[in-house]
Amino acid sequence: MPIYDFKCAEHGLFHELVAIDKAGEAVPCPECGIQCKPVILVAPSVLAMSPDSKKAIETNEEARHSPIISTLDSRAEADEKQKFAMSKGHRGCGCSEYRPEQSALKQQVVLLPDGSKVFPSQRPWMISH
Repeated sequence: MPIYDFKCAEHGLFHELVAIDKAGEAVPCPECGIQCKPVILVAPSVLAMSPDSKKAIETNEEARHSPIISTLDSRAEADEKQKFAMSKGHRGCGCSEYRPEQSALKQQVVLLPDGSKVFPSQRPWMISH
């Protein structure tokens, strides 16, 4: 039987062994006998986490089974990163000095007179903003 956490309004938290089929049910407080509902305890680090970090973690969890899309740019960047990692002085060091240069495709940006940008070679169907 697993141990569940319960909270009494007068005496605070207490722990009880409860059968799994009765996990959501209230149990009596060991000191006063009042029926107490189970609570879920959350680590303080989760409570203090910024909303942006929580959103990033949720997004990563949702996308963890998404397929990795291989593009010409991503393959070229991976090759450059591997060459950098194997270069003299960086073999297996894991340093973060790698600064990829933009590929030719990413550099093709046309600035219009009104200040908007157009990416003619990448996604002609995409509306720029």
